[in-house]
Amino acid sequence: MKAFQEYYPENVAHCYGCGRLNHAGHQIKTYWDGDETLTRFQPGPEHTAIPGFVYGGLLASLIDCHCTGTAAAAMYRAENRPMDSLPAFRFVTGSLHVDYLKPTPLGPELQIRGRIKEIRGRKVIVEAEVSADGVVTARGEVVAVQMPDSFKA
Repeated sequence: MKAFQEYYPENVAHCYGCGRLNHAGHQIKTYWDGDETLTRFQPGPEHTAIPGFVYGGLLASLIDCHCTGTAAAAMYRAENRPMDSLPAFRFVTGSLHVDYLKPTPLGPELQIRGRIKEIRGRKVIVEAEVSADGVVTARGEVVAVQMPDSFKA
């Protein structure tokens, strides 16, 4: 099964968080897991905030890109279209809110789970949770907006 991000057309596959063509970035991969979506990410020592803990900006970035990918997949699913059909759905962040619930330990693989809260026209609202060793350490919500054609040049 291909990750959502593997379906992104080349002209919009350069994002630092989720772009498969950005070799310096996170290159996250998101999949359906029932009605939820799942991304797994292994932070490295460069993601340190203070020794032993993950930098909060990384968590925000993971939530952001997980949710915009989830929004695209949700639109394909809502329209009963395969993810490689055209025109391609691609989303950008209209709003990002993150609550840091407890420090995220550096070492364990992180899981980011997403749930579709609402689809309304060109907007999709996605809720996400980040967990380490089964403990939720951050929650977020993204209002994802369908990418304007002017961004796809």
